Amino acid sequence: MEGDRFVHHLHHKDSPHGDFTFNEIRALLDGPNFAHLATLMPDGSPQSAPVWVGREGDRILICTGEGSLKAKNTRRDPRVALSLIDFRDPYKEAQLRGRVVERRPDGDFKYMDPISHKYTGKPFPFRSPEGRVALVIEIEKARYTKLPFEHTPPK
Repeated sequence: MEGDRFVHHLHHKDSPHGDFTFNEIRALLDGPNFAHLATLMPDGSPQSAPVWVGREGDRILICTGEGSLKAKNTRRDPRVALSLIDFRDPYKEAQLRGRVVERRPDGDFKYMDPISHKYTGKPFPFRSPEGRVALVIEIEKARYTKLPFEHTPPK
């Protein structure tokens, strides 16, 4: 993501805006936008969970417990997919594919607290440090789309 090295994956032929740089995806990752992380179960079926995300340079951070399906699945098979939408404009979206390339112990909440602050304005409330881990994801494919709709659901 640094230096827009993934820009060749970002074209969406149906977008009226043409090619994008990674800045649009960075903005989605840096905002308080929820993502969905897909991992692979032992039988190959997908498992998806809503997650908070952080960004460190060109990598994505997702914090979890070592006993979670996210952690177990990525320990066995590091391939993941993420989708995220803009909280205020759900027609801005990114679809990302990559791998967990590192697992960092996070018993001191060094990674989780800044992510929690982004979403809630407070440190992460569950302070049990045992088994906390930050999954570090390197993006291999990325796509950004901004559809020409306004989010106006009926009341």
